[in-house]
Amino acid sequence: RSRSHTVTTTSSSFTTNLSASSSTLAYDREFLRTLPGLLMVTEIVLGLLVWTLIAGTEYFLYPAFGWVMFVAVFYWVLTIFFLIIYMTMTYTRIPQVPWTTVGLCFNGSAFILYLIAAIVDASSVTKELDSHNYNSWAASSFFAFMVTSCYAGNTYFSFISWRS
Repeated sequence: RSRSHTVTTTSSSFTTNLSASSSTLAYDREFLRTLPGLLMVTEIVLGLLVWTLIAGTEYFLYPAFGWVMFVAVFYWVLTIFFLIIYMTMTYTRIPQVPWTTVGLCFNGSAFILYLIAAIVDASSVTKELDSHNYNSWAASSFFAFMVTSCYAGNTYFSFISWRS
C-alpha cells in the first residue's frame, strides 16, 4: 500500500520570532585578537590562579584572604560572563543597555577592588602566619597585581570607547 503524507505548516509569531532571533546569533572570533579581548582572557587565566592559589590553603583562618577570595572569584565569574557577551555579540541584540558605560563601570570597579585586594594580599603574606602556605600566598599576591594591571588596561580602553 502506498500512503500519501500531507504536511501542513503554519507559521506562528512565536516560531517566526524564534527563528529570526536564533539566526542572528553570531560569534565574533576576531574579538580575541584585539587588545581588550587578550586582556580579558589574561584576566580570566590570572584571576583563576589568584583564587586557586589561595583556595588551596587555610585562608579561612585569616579574614584578609577571605576578602581577596571574594574579589577574585566575583570578578573572575563576571569576566567570563562579559567574555561570553562579547564573543556572542549579545550586546548588539540588547541596544537598550549602554554597553560602553557598563564596560567602563565594570572594568573601573574591578581595577579599584583588585588593587585593594592585591595590596591586602601582599600585606598579609608573612612567614609568621603559616610557613607552608607562604609560597601560595606570595604567588597569589604577585598574580593579583598582574590581574590588576590587566583591568587597568581594560579600564583605559573602556574609557576611550566611552568617550567616543
